[in-house]
Amino acid sequence: MKYFAPISLAAALVGASPMAYAANVQVTTQNPVIELSISEQIDSRPDTATFSTGVETKAPTATQAMRDNSRQAKVVIDKLKSLGIAEKDIQTTGINLNADYEYDRTSETNRFVGYRVSNQVQATVRNIDKLGTILDSLVSSGGATNLSGPYFSLDDDVAIKKLARERALISGKQRAESYAKASGYSGVRVISISEAMSNNSLGPMPVSRMAAVQEKSVPVAPGQVGTTINLNISYEMTR
Repeated sequence: MKYFAPISLAAALVGASPMAYAANVQVTTQNPVIELSISEQIDSRPDTATFSTGVETKAPTATQAMRDNSRQAKVVIDKLKSLGIAEKDIQTTGINLNADYEYDRTSETNRFVGYRVSNQVQATVRNIDKLGTILDSLVSSGGATNLSGPYFSLDDDVAIKKLARERALISGKQRAESYAKASGYSGVRVISISEAMSNNSLGPMPVSRMAAVQEKSVPVAPGQVGTTINLNISYEMTR
């Protein structure tokens, strides 16, 4: 019996692309093949939070709107740094300039009133115990006019992925051996393995200016994030 197994071949030649290529490698088997999809998730407490914040300004001219916005955005960025967020963990994600209109009920038309500029910044907090205080400070004294997030994650999930992978391999082997023995075979051998990973966390929680001002520290519940390993494994039944 001939079996075609997808195997990842990493480029090893000097100057070759670092991208991994999938190739169909012909594997000869003597017995039936079992193909299983195994998923294993490990839940753990996050240690990193990412959120977006920024400012929006309006002015009669585009130049004035940009200048006002740049000045206020600098205040927000300086505030982030003063709160202990490293410069490498602060990134501008978008600056938008748009014409601003108001609806005139009398004429039932949109009336041009000036320009609107928004500047969004993404920040990563590596001490989530301080997250609530940081969010409150940004709005109460940092000049931020909007907040979005946070997204929770693990800064280093190598050990968690290794554990999930090991559990998935054990689970896969047990299932494959169960199929094999039920079919009159004594065991299995691995022919191919392919892997996919994902990190699961709650979606962003919007924080309003009013709610943030009313609380000295915005209540934040990090919960847990799930690190999932998905394996596609092919086994040959053995005698």
